[in-house]
Amino acid sequence: MPAMPTYQFTCEVEPQYLSEQSAPDEDAYAFAYTVTITNTGDVAAQLISRHWIIEDAQGHSDEVKGLGVVGNQPLLRPGESFQYTSGTRLRSASGQMHGSFFCVAEDGERFEATVLPFALVADTSAPGRLLH
Repeated sequence: MPAMPTYQFTCEVEPQYLSEQSAPDEDAYAFAYTVTITNTGDVAAQLISRHWIIEDAQGHSDEVKGLGVVGNQPLLRPGESFQYTSGTRLRSASGQMHGSFFCVAEDGERFEATVLPFALVADTSAPGRLLH
């Protein structure tokens, strides 16, 4: 009996604080995050939609749902990766994000790829500013 196919996308995230797009005195903190999605299963599959939960340190949360990522719905064969960069804003200097991607394999199987929580932390010690 053949082994059951594995349906799996693995997601890695690199967050980055964007000091030049932030205004801490106005409680506006901008972050970019680069997501690398790799098909670690053994069936080609397409990323259809995304679902993010974004929370700041004050307990305020936003939910973002939508088709594709940055206008794409990439089809990833086993071993292939897709990388994109997006951004978000928080009302506090720190927070976190987590979510999932909804995917459909070539054979019609549907599955979700989970993105574990990752921290968004503003580095408010701007370069060039001397601390006394």
